[in-house]
Amino acid sequence: MNDISQGPWDVIVVGAGILGLATAREWMLRSPDARVLVLEREADIAQHQTGHNSGVIHAGIYYKPGSLKARLCAEGRDAMYRFCDEHGVAYEKCGKLIIALNPSELPALDELERRGISNGVPGLRRLSGGEIAEIEPHAVGVAALHSPETGIIDFAAVARVLADDLRARGAVIACGVSVRSIMRHGSTTIVDTSGGAIPTARAVACAGLWSDRLAQRSGDDENPRIVPFRGGYAKLKPEARYLVRSLIYPVPDPSLPFLGVHLTKTISGDIWLGPTALLAPSRTAYSLRSINRFDIGATLSWPGTWKMAKRFWRTGLTEMHFAARRSAFVEACAAYVPELRPEHVEPGPAGIRAQAVDRSGALLDDFAFGTAPGVVHVRNAPSPAATSSLAIAKMIADRLDAA
Repeated sequence: MNDISQGPWDVIVVGAGILGLATAREWMLRSPDARVLVLEREADIAQHQTGHNSGVIHAGIYYKPGSLKARLCAEGRDAMYRFCDEHGVAYEKCGKLIIALNPSELPALDELERRGISNGVPGLRRLSGGEIAEIEPHAVGVAALHSPETGIIDFAAVARVLADDLRARGAVIACGVSVRSIMRHGSTTIVDTSGGAIPTARAVACAGLWSDRLAQRSGDDENPRIVPFRGGYAKLKPEARYLVRSLIYPVPDPSLPFLGVHLTKTISGDIWLGPTALLAPSRTAYSLRSINRFDIGATLSWPGTWKMAKRFWRTGLTEMHFAARRSAFVEACAAYVPELRPEHVEPGPAGIRAQAVDRSGALLDDFAFGTAPGVVHVRNAPSPAATSSLAIAKMIADRLDAA
């Protein structure tokens, strides 16, 4: 293995999820002779959000026009499809339905349609209740939006291709190396790691679930803080997969950055139901037996957590009800697919969402970054960050070049 302590490196990227790998590759595309090092705390790449998600390539319907999410999702969607075509990564444009169950949801569906049109979502069209069955024969509702360009993919597979491409270009990916801080000393940035201090000209922190801690230890503001949410899925048994052809989503609560319980076809052929959205007992709580007192303390000591809970306590009770009673969870899904029964469902996987919450209790609903001389910290990059990763990487590289 290369001696990673022998610098200086031109760029060090912290985090080998899809965003970190895409950022490192973008820098090498711009500067083919650059010495680029990617540091990853885990034993392999793509071990957290990149490897624990439903694998949806979002088309860009939900996001406020003019926001970073709206712009970068559109750019990233197209870039992701091109990348996959060029590198032979499997995907499927299976399409998505966002279904209004009753007339009270039509104004929110109208707003989503307006946003989708403003964001340039390709092929977006409004369906009547009777037209829903043309796309999803077993689904019901009073109206829907159909997005044919929404796709499914394995983002961990994309990350592996990015990693292979990086190595072929001469970059080094070092796993099993944790980063304590990133500090500027004169014209050099020092990355303090479990293997010693490493000098570099520039550094990017794509630390995901630990982004707030690394940023704060590096001198950035403690606000916002990552509050981890555990998303638990169920999945359909093989004999019931015929009930869902593509992606079936509800009209989301506009006050939350979550999309609600949905039915999702995956690239492997499974159909996932979920996710729930509960405060996680650790930042690695893929199993509910994973409890970390330090993580719990960090969540509960943050003033924003309590202000958020006060605002959304009804939503929290609903999510706890879904998590505690599978029948209630299945019933919520069956509102969209009435033939769905509890006996069709079995336990599925789980993921942890790194959601930034500010001191006031607001859940950040856009990508957020911190920039200092020679350093860029990614402070909030939840969904659709995987879809947007190639576009976010370009923006990070631009900021790093100017930092």
